Amino acid sequence: MPTPADDVRRRAEIDALLALVLTGGPAGVSRDLLDRFGNAPEALAAAHPARAASGCGPRQAEALAVPAPERMEQARRWLEHPRHHLIGWRDADYPPLLRSSPNPPLALFVDGDPACLWQPAIAIVGSRNPSAGGRDNAYDLARALSATGLCIGSGLAAGIDAAAHRAALDAGGPTFAVIGTGPDLAYPRRHALLQEQVAISGAVVSEYPPGTPPRTGQFPARNRLLAALCLGTVVIEAAERSGALITARLAAEAGREVFAVPGSIRNPMARGCHRLIRDGATLVTQAADILEGVANLAGELAGALQNRLSTPIPDAPGAPCPAFAPPDPDYQRLWNALGHDPTGMDSLIRRTGLTASRLSSMLLAMELEGKVSSAYGCYTRS
Repeated sequence: MPTPADDVRRRAEIDALLALVLTGGPAGVSRDLLDRFGNAPEALAAAHPARAASGCGPRQAEALAVPAPERMEQARRWLEHPRHHLIGWRDADYPPLLRSSPNPPLALFVDGDPACLWQPAIAIVGSRNPSAGGRDNAYDLARALSATGLCIGSGLAAGIDAAAHRAALDAGGPTFAVIGTGPDLAYPRRHALLQEQVAISGAVVSEYPPGTPPRTGQFPARNRLLAALCLGTVVIEAAERSGALITARLAAEAGREVFAVPGSIRNPMARGCHRLIRDGATLVTQAADILEGVANLAGELAGALQNRLSTPIPDAPGAPCPAFAPPDPDYQRLWNALGHDPTGMDSLIRRTGLTASRLSSMLLAMELEGKVSSAYGCYTRS
């Protein structure tokens, strides 16, 4: 149980990390500062020569010396909500796929469950003005993938993005949105309710601090986070010049799989997908095409999750089910809720009182131990 001294240290860590984030400048410089000094307060207190050794220029050094007080206070107020989190580069909960990607951010502002960002996920992106068929394809594919236990990632934009998020929500599965504004703002504004629903079911994540308004350059930049956080990216209806194709390119550069749904040769919104297929993307007509394509990378992510959770599961069906030392009662509750008959996610949520995103992480870890089997969105004790 955290002591008052632990709380003081944590607040100091958060304030120092916020100061580094609000300073701006190259994220690589700030990451190097954290790596050199081990934590944000030490990095912030470092003398100028030590900062210069990490590449900190005069303008960045000046900003570090005088953090913006109004923005600091705005971020502190946002973090007071129990659903809001700040995950720094040195935090153990920093998503492993993002950590190993090109140009990862210094920190993430998360509204929702940070564990959602550790789950195996597929990004679904495409046109903001899709055809009715394209919107249906996004919804059906996202729902089918969600039923397999995968998380659905997207950018909360109009069109394909919104259809993918809504499909995951309707399926009762987790979904996360990577946005190009501060985590307290919805863009477009009409998606404020959808953003709230995504945060409740999974997570809304941004590298931008609270209060950051929409700016053109921030949306292509956020695409690299979405691409990196997912095992693969599926493009559904995209013109030959579009943000969806940027996400696909960034996914390939990060070592992720790229998938494209073909369309009519008369549909200008299908031309970007056809170009991707011509350039080597996997043609997709059903969820199974995607599952096969991401199997290897999913194994790597599962290994990272297993190491993070360290979840030994007992052999005896009625025995305690520890996940940590001391035992985690959530795992025991889930173990008790599982039987030898297939049980769906909705039933497990009702029986345990846990969120879908939390259950998905736990079920994945238990499946890795060989104690749980899954099929068609249902789970049983092995």
